[in-house]
Amino acid sequence: MLPEIRFATSRDGVRIAWSQHGDGPPLVRVGTWLTHLQHDRESVVWRHWLTELGDRFTFVRYDDRGCGLSDREVAGLGLEAWIADLEAVVDATGFSQVALFGMSQGAAIAVAYAARHPDRVSHLICLGGYARGGAVRARTREEREEDEALNTLARLGWGRADPKFRRIFTGALIPGGTDAQMRWFDELQRQSTSGAMASRLMRARGRIDVSRLVGGVAAPTLIFHARDDATVEFERGRELAALIPDAQFVPLEGRNHLLLADEPAWPRFLEALDAFFRQAPVGASRPAPSAAGLPTPGVALGVSEREVEVLRLVAAGRSNAEIAEALSISVRTVERHLTNLYAKMGLLGRSARAAAAARLPQVAPAPD
Repeated sequence: MLPEIRFATSRDGVRIAWSQHGDGPPLVRVGTWLTHLQHDRESVVWRHWLTELGDRFTFVRYDDRGCGLSDREVAGLGLEAWIADLEAVVDATGFSQVALFGMSQGAAIAVAYAARHPDRVSHLICLGGYARGGAVRARTREEREEDEALNTLARLGWGRADPKFRRIFTGALIPGGTDAQMRWFDELQRQSTSGAMASRLMRARGRIDVSRLVGGVAAPTLIFHARDDATVEFERGRELAALIPDAQFVPLEGRNHLLLADEPAWPRFLEALDAFFRQAPVGASRPAPSAAGLPTPGVALGVSEREVEVLRLVAAGRSNAEIAEALSISVRTVERHLTNLYAKMGLLGRSARAAAAARLPQVAPAPD
């Protein structure tokens, strides 16, 4: 079953397309360019991301403004607009607290949101990110000329049927990709945005600077970066990790900016991600586990009466649709209640539903 595509309205009226799938604590992938909600599930580049993260989390993703299924013609670009988009999407999900996953320029947006809304962010994960874009760092004349040349190539060649211009960007983002992966990514670029918008996005990305905000990040933070990343230098990831208090830094072996399913860095990423959530569980403020390794019974979990009703029906083997009908609520509301329960219980992954049902006697007294 394909996830529903919904729209959130940002502060300036721009409509942002978003979707969610999976079970478990909510993880929001911060929007970047080069995505398309409708096509990414069939992608040889994005499919493993959606599968693996959907198996672990309620995975929320959205298309950046100017890209994918979000509004294409937008006036405002830049840090404040991107933060407002993320705020709109998080609010639209209905989750009181989420983990954030920022890739590339999305890492800076995630950092800024986490610093401004510490109560809304449980965890922060970044891959291939940076605190400051190229335009606000010291650059040589050759580096400035290279940036201008790439910008011109994007503006003139992005929308053409011949992908030779776009292959330059593909080669930097996934230099270790197969021919099939590169051809798919060439086409994604054309599908995801226009040449004019690609040019504007590149310039706006270069002006990002969250270096003064990073000290305000309170959430447990995990930073990944490929040692030979051909798009964002390894040093940028090290800098970001050093600026965020107590951030963990995990170097990955490889050249790809976007991790591919068949490279060694991908299972290493998943292994470190799983370990991170075990070390810093969702809902870390909940009571310490009992001797049996389970949360203290009863109201200590902070479980609402409606969540208990949902959990009883889960334990009875009911599907989300059947629970929604029985309680006269929407399936989306059922999903939200389950996600909140998983977060309060510290559950993650495919077994979360069964594990939550097994803990029903500890959450509340059995019905009369």
